[in-house]
Amino acid sequence: MAQKKKLNALVEVLGPAKIPSPLQNCRFITANKTLTLSIPRELLDEKGNGPEEIICEEAGPREKIYFDAPKTKCAIVTCGGLCPGINDVIRSIVMTCHHNYKVASVVGIKYGLQGLIPQYGHELVELTPEAVSEIHEFGGTILGSSRGHQPVEEVVDSLERLNINILFMIGGDGTMKAARAIAQEIQKRNLKIGVIGVPKTIDNDIHLVSKTFGFDTAVEKATEAIRCAHTEAMGAPNGIGIVKLMGRESGFIAAQATLALKEVNFVLIPEVPFSLHGENGLLVNLEKRLKKRGHAVIVVAEGAGQELFQDLGTDASGNRILGDICQVIKEEIKKYFASKNIPYTLKYIDPSYIIRSIPANANDRVYCGFLGQHAVHAGMSGRTNMLVSKLQDRYIYLPISLVTQKRRKLNPDSNYWSAVLSSTGQPAKML
Repeated sequence: MAQKKKLNALVEVLGPAKIPSPLQNCRFITANKTLTLSIPRELLDEKGNGPEEIICEEAGPREKIYFDAPKTKCAIVTCGGLCPGINDVIRSIVMTCHHNYKVASVVGIKYGLQGLIPQYGHELVELTPEAVSEIHEFGGTILGSSRGHQPVEEVVDSLERLNINILFMIGGDGTMKAARAIAQEIQKRNLKIGVIGVPKTIDNDIHLVSKTFGFDTAVEKATEAIRCAHTEAMGAPNGIGIVKLMGRESGFIAAQATLALKEVNFVLIPEVPFSLHGENGLLVNLEKRLKKRGHAVIVVAEGAGQELFQDLGTDASGNRILGDICQVIKEEIKKYFASKNIPYTLKYIDPSYIIRSIPANANDRVYCGFLGQHAVHAGMSGRTNMLVSKLQDRYIYLPISLVTQKRRKLNPDSNYWSAVLSSTGQPAKML
C-alpha cells in the first residue's frame, strides 16, 4: 500500500511558554501535541492533487502561556471587504482577552492598516467588554476597513511605539499575506510580537480552510434573491431571472445557493469556462429551456466568464479588476432573441452589497465566537505568523505561509459540482 503524502503544518512560536494560564474550567491542550488529519478532496486543487494528510496543532488553551496577561496589550485590525460576522469575531476576541485572560488592554485599529500609519491620523479605539457587548447585532465592522498596501516597516514601527504584544488581523488572502510580511519584519527586528490571523472572505476561497465565517449567512441571503428572481421569471411569458452573486475566483456561494434552492437552471462560476454562442453555448441552452418550461433562472458568480474580457488591470489590493459579465450576458440575450423574434422578459438582481453588509446568522455567530476564542488562545501561548482554521470539525492552527500559497477553488470534477449540475440540469460543458 502506498504511503500517504503528509503535509507538515506546525506554526512558529515566539519562545517557550512558562507562565501558568489563568484560565479555569477548561480542557487544556497538551503542549506540543500534534494532530494528523485527512484532507478532504474538495480542499485540494482543481484536479484533486495534493497531500492527503496534514500534521498540525489543535487549537485551544494551553496550561502554560507566553505573555503575562496583566501586562499584555492586544490590537485588532480588520482589512478588505465587508463580510457578515466581523463584529462577532471582534467581540469574541475582546471578551476572551478581558474575561478569560484579564489582559491589560485591547485596542482597535481604525480603517485597516491605515490606522497604523501616522500620516492618516486615525485614532485608536479602546475595546472594552462594554464597548463591544452589542456589536454582533450589526453588520460590517465597528473598526472600519480599507484596501491597499501599507509600508510594512511603518506598521511595525507603530506596533513598537504602541507597545503591542499581539496583533489580531481579520481579513482575506491579501490581509493574510500582509500579516505574513509583518510577522517577518517583526522577526527580523527580533521583537516579541505575535501576529494571529482570522481568515475572512465571503467567497470561501482560502486554501486549506474548510469554511470561512460569513459564508453560511451569504448563502442564506443569496437564496432570497434567487427566490425573487424565480418569482419574477414565472410571472411573464419567457421570463428570465438573472442573479449576480459574489465569487471573484471561486464559485462556492453560487454553487451552494443553487443546491439550497432548486429553482436555478444555469449556474456560471469562474472555475468552469462557458461560451455564449455556439450549438452548446448558454444562449442556445437558454432558448431550449424557455421553449420547454417558459421561464429560466441564471445564477452568475461575479468572476465567471472573465476569459471573455481583455486584461483590465488590478485594484488597490492587487486583485484583478473584473469585467461585468452580467451586463454582457444581458446584452447578448437581447441580441440573440431579437434575431429570432422571440419575446422575453428579463429581471436582473444584484444583492452583492446587501449580502456583505448584513449581520451574521446563528451558525456563523457560533463559528465566529470559536474563531475569536482560539485566536486569543494562540496569541497568549506565544504562537505567531499563523491563522485559526477548521478542518474535519477540529479547530487547528496553520502557518500563514501555507494558506497563502494559492486560492481555494471549486473542483469541477468533484461530486459536489456534479450535484450542482444534477440540480440545475444544465450541460456539464457549455462550450
